[in-house]
Amino acid sequence: MKIAIHQPHYLPWLGYFAKWAAADLFVFLDTVQFEKNGWQNRNRIKTRDGARWLTVPVRASLGTPIKDVTIDERQPWPGRHLRMIEHAYAKAPCWPRWRDQIREFYGGHWTHLAPVAAESALWLARALAIAVPTRLASQIALPEGDPKDATARLVALCRAVGADTYLAGTDSSYMDRDRFAAAGICVETQHFEHPAYAQEHGEFTPFLSALDILLMQGDEALGILRGGSTWSRLAPGPR
Repeated sequence: MKIAIHQPHYLPWLGYFAKWAAADLFVFLDTVQFEKNGWQNRNRIKTRDGARWLTVPVRASLGTPIKDVTIDERQPWPGRHLRMIEHAYAKAPCWPRWRDQIREFYGGHWTHLAPVAAESALWLARALAIAVPTRLASQIALPEGDPKDATARLVALCRAVGADTYLAGTDSSYMDRDRFAAAGICVETQHFEHPAYAQEHGEFTPFLSALDILLMQGDEALGILRGGSTWSRLAPGPR
């Protein structure tokens, strides 16, 4: 079984879903620390004025796990995000198809970041026709370990769900390959070359939320984004 493990991101980009689609199980890693100015609570869409951020306002002190990060409910961010999306994609080919579901999503209410990030990703995955099941890392029982040991955490998650192959991102330099091999787990590394496709508002802009390719390409979106990925098996390090 192939497993992909990734922090929950808000409205994730294409490479995130290409990895998800290649797995048999996708785990939202909600137990690691929140990263300020990262992708966990924000992403970009393309507007008439270029790429613009959609940011979920949060309250988080240094070292807070993603699952414990709260949203700043004083700020009316859902309505603001919806208006920006509507203005940006009103003439997109697939906007009429997904308009009501997007409006329904932004009619929800959240108090914490992890649920809204995961739900935004799950909605996009369903719309892209990715049927790979998901789990939350916080709901998987693991042995006690060093919270700073990233490799141990990943190996433990693979073992807990019975995975024999771990799908790693492009930057896998942080991993101890030998420890995966010792646990009998193969590591495959993703190499993602961003595909170009027709967009609104001028020249092509890469590295946007996958919402962009969904609203522009519809049923073709999954094939396009999956075409950006190639995979290579990562050999154990030298001994």
